[in-house]
Amino acid sequence: AGLGAGLGGPLPALRLLDLSGNGLEALPAALGGTGDGAGDAAPAFPQLRSLNLSANRLRELGPGLARAAPQLQELLLSGNRLRALPGGLLPPAGSPAPFPLLSRLDAADNEVEELGADIAALPALKSLDVANNQLRELPAALADCPRLKEANFRGNQLRDKRLEKMVNGCQTKAILEYLRAGGRGKGKAESAREEVRKKKREKQQKKDSGDGEQDEVEEVSKLLVKVLHVSENPAPLVVKVSPGVKDVRAFIVCCVLKGVNLKPGNALKRFLSMQTKLHEDICEKRTVATIATHDLQLVKAPLTYDVQPPDELKIMPLGRKEIKAKDLLRQLQLEAEEQRKQKKRQNVSGLHKYLQLLDGKDNYPCLVDAEGAVISFPPITNSEKTKIRKETRDLFLEVTSNTSLQICKDVMDTLILKIAELNRSTLENKEGSGSDMESDALCGPGNLNLPLVVEQVRVVDTDGNLKVLYPSKTDLATVSSLLTVIR
Repeated sequence: AGLGAGLGGPLPALRLLDLSGNGLEALPAALGGTGDGAGDAAPAFPQLRSLNLSANRLRELGPGLARAAPQLQELLLSGNRLRALPGGLLPPAGSPAPFPLLSRLDAADNEVEELGADIAALPALKSLDVANNQLRELPAALADCPRLKEANFRGNQLRDKRLEKMVNGCQTKAILEYLRAGGRGKGKAESAREEVRKKKREKQQKKDSGDGEQDEVEEVSKLLVKVLHVSENPAPLVVKVSPGVKDVRAFIVCCVLKGVNLKPGNALKRFLSMQTKLHEDICEKRTVATIATHDLQLVKAPLTYDVQPPDELKIMPLGRKEIKAKDLLRQLQLEAEEQRKQKKRQNVSGLHKYLQLLDGKDNYPCLVDAEGAVISFPPITNSEKTKIRKETRDLFLEVTSNTSLQICKDVMDTLILKIAELNRSTLENKEGSGSDMESDALCGPGNLNLPLVVEQVRVVDTDGNLKVLYPSKTDLATVSSLLTVIR
């Protein structure tokens, strides 16, 4: 029902904070839960971009949040008990402009009875969701939100029945025009004239205040990924799937990611740690999915996702000599037993804890290159042949699962986001400054936002029929709040 007053103290580098589903009734002081946000204290979360407070029991938010997290871009509040919006979220009139970058505000499934006119005080608001609340009216001031493009008002019992029909069937632009015209009392001609006047006002405001730079500031702060479609790629990579994988490990999703920088400082070590953490968390200790990352330059295409018997499958595991899969598992089993004896405990670490995932399998899954070499043996290990090194710039990414195709896609979405975050962090910190960085930081901060390029990879059956293409138009949506995808 409560959270420690300081969240352990200020977190100056934190960009994403997820407190959803915790039964919180009040926010800690560090997030502006008490007081009015006044004072000269430095913001507790100066870099915070996304705050998820969904599925709690919050009845109100303090104005101190605007001071605690001045760079906030996304605020998720759905499934609480809020009565008014923005309510106490905004500081008193006369205070500095709050939330200059807040572009998404989600407050669906609350008890909101009043949507205040001060919603227009959020200059960057692009997406507003107040579905399934208790609103009876929508303020005309919504039309003064200069960047509002998406708004969801469904599931409210609005008094204006014409407006209610529009909410259920019209685009946001039409709804805002209706509100701007004062509802049903004014005709289209007057609404059109008001639209012209408003555009003139906006143009003048941008000229006076330089506010036209707002979108640029917002996009610079987001990570960029450009998708290269198969049709635009002169030599797209293809993975052919053998029928036998259906009964062993049926699902695979792949893509190519270009433009990664692993040279400076401990960038490679952090990359490998990130992959280990994803295996523990979203992959649920590799039980639902397994990630493999390869140096693209060392991958000999075309590739085949196949199955082989344990005494025929040969691989050169990371850091080991070539060995048959059957012998590798036996070797790992002996190591695990030795480890247990030495440490006198039940748990084992490293690859040993994944051995049981292959119990009872007559064939093992593997990814085979054009030379017949096994480069991946999920869920156990990749090959030394395609191992990622500091010099690696282009990656071949692979996610496999025996659970579902969607899980593969969700894991891949998250993997690309994490690599993009690491890449940005490496460049921002200029780790290991010196000759390695010179080519990557030619013109200062502007170059930090050069997009990573994701090349689509087709997975086909033995007859060449498409099974999956990643990323498709609907992929990467799960991480869209932190990633700008150029398609």
